[in-house]
Amino acid sequence: MKLYFEMYSGISGDMTIGALLDLGASREKLENAIKSLNITGYELIFSRTKKNGIDAYNFDVELHNHPDEEHHHHDEYEHHHDHHHHHHNHHHHEHSHEHRNLKDVYEIIDRGDFNDNIKNNAKKIFDIIANSESKAHNIDKNEVHFHEVGAIDSIIDIVGVSVLLDDLNVEEIYFSDLYDGKGYQKCAHGMMPVPVPAVLNIVNAHNLKLNIIDDMGEHITPTGAAIVANFNRGYKLEDFTIKKIGLGAGNKDFANTTNILRVMEIETDKKKQ
Repeated sequence: MKLYFEMYSGISGDMTIGALLDLGASREKLENAIKSLNITGYELIFSRTKKNGIDAYNFDVELHNHPDEEHHHHDEYEHHHDHHHHHHNHHHHEHSHEHRNLKDVYEIIDRGDFNDNIKNNAKKIFDIIANSESKAHNIDKNEVHFHEVGAIDSIIDIVGVSVLLDDLNVEEIYFSDLYDGKGYQKCAHGMMPVPVPAVLNIVNAHNLKLNIIDDMGEHITPTGAAIVANFNRGYKLEDFTIKKIGLGAGNKDFANTTNILRVMEIETDKKKQ
């Protein structure tokens, strides 16, 4: 199967999962894979929503580890780049130091009950994020801390995307340019510029094409950028026919864009080479 990712309102992990489920990838395989990681404190949300009137698949991860933050998870999700700064010191419970650095994350991925192709893609995506964070903060890659809540979210999104692409038996993925907003957004340390540093570092390291659109706020999360960097083989899209369209909803509502990711199953005309 060949896919085309249209990213005019950015990309995040949950948007990608929503679009792939909408295309018909197996929700059951996703749920079983995540279960096999043996992490706790979350619930997977599968629903539909309308973005500017357009019906889209809404996948989300609701986190239960921090009751006082239950309604904050959308925000947490969109701040992957900042997760290793959130130290919730008021929660001294046994989980508070789990899922910290790259090695810990790799160990969690490795215990999953799924094939090596999925494991390798998930690890490579995390590696891309860790590299971009290490550059942003000038620390060693292995010192990058994925904050516990963010780590659970990221692990689910990244393993989930890898599982669903494997399930659909995707051989080639074509990507549009990346589109991100501008301005600033709040994070634990004050204002973070958009595109956030980790996203710019990924774009830079992997030679991706980035457009800045006239819309305030983060459209591309580090997870989203890392998914593109990992699966992009630089295929150029020319003639194609669309077989099916999957729409994944993002968590945000922007002034000038509709926060959806469209992933299309396509056929390309090879005869014209």
